[in-house]
Amino acid sequence: MATSASQTLRTPSLKNPSLSLSSKPFLSSAFSVSIRSRQNRGSRPLLVVVSAGLDAKPTILVAEKLGDAGIELLKDFANVDCSYNLSPEELCTKISLCDALIVRSGTKVSREVFESSSGRLKVVGRAGVGIDNVDLAAATEHGCLVVNAPTANTVAAAEHGIALLAAMARNVAQADASVKSGKWQRNKYVGVSLVGKTLAVMGFGKVGTEVARRAKGLGMHVIAHDPYAPADRARAIGVELVSFDEAISTADFISLHMPLTPSTTKILNDENFAKMKKGVRIVNVARGGVIDEEALVKALDAGIVAQAALDVFTVEPPPKDSKLVQHERVTVTPHLGASTVEAQEGVAIEIAEAVVGALKGELAATAVNAPMVPAEVLTELKPYVVLAEKLGRLAVQLVAGGSGVKSIKVTYASARAPDDLDTRLLRAMITKGLIEPISSVFVNLVNADFTAKQRGIRITEERITLDGSPESPLDFIQVQIANVESRFASAISESGEITVEGRVKDGVPHLTKVALSFAGRSISQV
Repeated sequence: MATSASQTLRTPSLKNPSLSLSSKPFLSSAFSVSIRSRQNRGSRPLLVVVSAGLDAKPTILVAEKLGDAGIELLKDFANVDCSYNLSPEELCTKISLCDALIVRSGTKVSREVFESSSGRLKVVGRAGVGIDNVDLAAATEHGCLVVNAPTANTVAAAEHGIALLAAMARNVAQADASVKSGKWQRNKYVGVSLVGKTLAVMGFGKVGTEVARRAKGLGMHVIAHDPYAPADRARAIGVELVSFDEAISTADFISLHMPLTPSTTKILNDENFAKMKKGVRIVNVARGGVIDEEALVKALDAGIVAQAALDVFTVEPPPKDSKLVQHERVTVTPHLGASTVEAQEGVAIEIAEAVVGALKGELAATAVNAPMVPAEVLTELKPYVVLAEKLGRLAVQLVAGGSGVKSIKVTYASARAPDDLDTRLLRAMITKGLIEPISSVFVNLVNADFTAKQRGIRITEERITLDGSPESPLDFIQVQIANVESRFASAISESGEITVEGRVKDGVPHLTKVALSFAGRSISQV
């Protein structure tokens, strides 16, 4: 085995390293690809790409209304099909011809949609924050990236929450309807003041934080519950993080900003309404499913909940005869949280940029089913991401019979503290490099872990802490495959190991070590 020290891992992609979802190039279905070998022995095969007469642009299906600015951005890159109000059957029929799909909250992207795409669908973009209408498990299994637009409508949603809070407290909607019907009932619509009252913000993410800031400006005492929120961020704006029970039992007003998950579905139910202060008022601009609507009606009738202001419902639109919607002490709006001119334009641009970037092979910062890494960290890790994938590809190609790969050990050497190095992205790229050369499966950052688990490949990680200045994130990455037969071994043993190691120098990945160990012997080149 002869390998020169610090040999550059040279592939075309390394001239301009990028965070690619896959090294496989994007080709429209309008193209056919064939490989023809030259007659001269030893020459490389000739790759012939034959066009079927259509252009090579990807196709993006926009299934719900999107702002013009976003549509124009999409059209600069792709063929855009704006087809609204599709039935589930129509969506499944269309999706096999599309590379990306953009939806809002009204379209259900089910497992059947991913199965109907036959592997062509690469990106689903949710124009908004919540992704409960997208089957994330099915998306991941089919290697489809899901991105959302979490920032553009943050302020709009927070403002609508505050608007409902104030309108509810002062009976604005009910008084308006009364006056328009010819009545003048000043005594009936006496409200309550917000100053000095306790507001419990349930879910202290982006929207919850902005609601808390505005409520503080109104003179309210704000507490919050969120098991994942950092205490220092809450303290910085004068908010106290408390337990769930303490939040709902001490609050005068409750504002919901939590995602809809199995653990939050109907989290406000009969049991929890019973724990609340009598006369509590509830605002929901998050997801309808977090409230048990029948239980809320009972709590309203019993006087436990004095009023509710709801922008979202379990079923949208709700039934016309809904007791909750028709309740006199309930203020309702038709899911208007993100409905401002500014937010709609911002969401359209944000989701269009995310979808186009993903189709170009870039890792979207708003991906919800891939390793989440801040943009500044992505930039710093870029050459190490390329190194990780190439090490995985090299290691598995040194194995005789790649299907026997079951145990992988990855070692990272760094002078940084463990908390300062998130290796999920690197592990995903190593997994991709290991699996793609020995499989027909299309592996990307989204389904890398799922695919490895499905094939019984166990990947363990180890970190070596080095002394010195942590200027660069890593000193080296090492990939070791255990209990395999080497392609270059003349003897086999159960403890056969293959080790490859690499470093990044001046932004370029280099191979620095290859070691083969079998039958008590070893071959190592450093």
